Amino acid sequence: MTPLAVLEPGGSAATALYIVSFVLFILGLKQGTHPTTAKRGNMIAAVGMAVAVVTTLLLDGMGNWGLIIIGLAAGSAIGAYASIKVKMTEMPQMVALYNGVGGGAVALIAWSEIRHGISFGEMPLEDLIPTLFAAIVGSVSFWGSNIAFAKLQEVIPTRPMAVPGQQFINAILGVGVIVVAIIIAINNEPPSQALFILILIAAAILGNLVVLPIGGADMPVVISLLNAFTGLSAAAAGFALQNVALIVAGTLVGSSGTILTMEMATAMNRSVSNILFSGFGGAPAAAAGSGEQRPVTSIGAQDAAIKLAYADTVVIVPGYGLAVAQAQHAVKEMANQLEKRGVTVNYAIHPVAGRMPGHMNVLLAEADVPYEQLKEMEEINPEMSRTDVAVVIGANDVTNPAAKNDPNSPIAGMPIIEVSEAGEVIVIKRSLSTGFAGIDNDLFYEPNTSMLFADAKAAATEIAAEIENL
Repeated sequence: MTPLAVLEPGGSAATALYIVSFVLFILGLKQGTHPTTAKRGNMIAAVGMAVAVVTTLLLDGMGNWGLIIIGLAAGSAIGAYASIKVKMTEMPQMVALYNGVGGGAVALIAWSEIRHGISFGEMPLEDLIPTLFAAIVGSVSFWGSNIAFAKLQEVIPTRPMAVPGQQFINAILGVGVIVVAIIIAINNEPPSQALFILILIAAAILGNLVVLPIGGADMPVVISLLNAFTGLSAAAAGFALQNVALIVAGTLVGSSGTILTMEMATAMNRSVSNILFSGFGGAPAAAAGSGEQRPVTSIGAQDAAIKLAYADTVVIVPGYGLAVAQAQHAVKEMANQLEKRGVTVNYAIHPVAGRMPGHMNVLLAEADVPYEQLKEMEEINPEMSRTDVAVVIGANDVTNPAAKNDPNSPIAGMPIIEVSEAGEVIVIKRSLSTGFAGIDNDLFYEPNTSMLFADAKAAATEIAAEIENL
């Protein structure tokens, strides 16, 4: 027994502590379903993870304490620095990166288990099969998440990038990985490390090739799906290691990621297979500004302030442009000035607005927008026809009437915030450029729409000042 080991693997004390940890995971997940309790839920889940980590470190058989301490210190320092320095606009790509790290860690654990099995001459199938599954899915998740991060960070183009024969190559790689895994399982005395490394390489190529053809607009769905993959691979690793906390935590991540993926796909009125294989979601360069020939109504901040100040009800529709401009505090100040004049202000939140689920909720919460003013799409749409002015700030595809009116549109059938039903619409945007779908927003050319061409933060600040001076 190592000096710090006080728990027997599989013993009642270790199992009890692991049960405590995953109970905290479940409670944290439950609390995270509502903005008012999400922060508390995150802390509860973090305590659960701390319990699981400490329990694992106290198990008999732990060694290499120098490397463990270095790893813990380095990981903690990087995580703390990132949580402080990363902007909210960069949070989606940070989620992708963290998810990738999880998948990569699982793949490395699987490799370690294979090497351990080789040293003993064989590996029981009940351990080998989940180990191979964890390696394949973890590697796909790691490399796919890195591509998602690079697209969101615009290190590589956000448009779909496919190679000739893309689907055929993916199919060959997928079948090849499964066949090699079966060969390793059959010839298990000992398992072949060379073939295992071949699996890791093939899965890495597959992870890259699956995500590269997917455009930036679909990255939130892809990240959620890859998150589910990481959870499933972690659960498989837990079976191989006979670690109940890893099994439960991985299953929770896998199931919640799958549910979220399906909900986002439903919000876009598309299937997951369509998202993965259609190449939708990247705006071709030629499409940008193609609608410049159609006439639009342009106004200034003073005109917008007058329209808003004399309204009874105003609905603000935030999008990724608000996040990029970091305009949430300025928008909140604009809303404050309207409320001082007795105007009712609400915010319409589309499920896929921004670059990750809840992106807009978090940004607005950062500006202390009351939670009760945040209205989901299903709740706000019936109210739009009774709304005097809708203000669209940086949202594009999620407000495009073409989704309802044009059956040939790439976004046909996608549920949208029906701002065109409002009495008047003010769109705050730098230009008439397209969204991620690569198509013009017909809303810009509606007779009840006025365009305020400006940076969202500057425009909101100016409008707030004008309202105050009325």
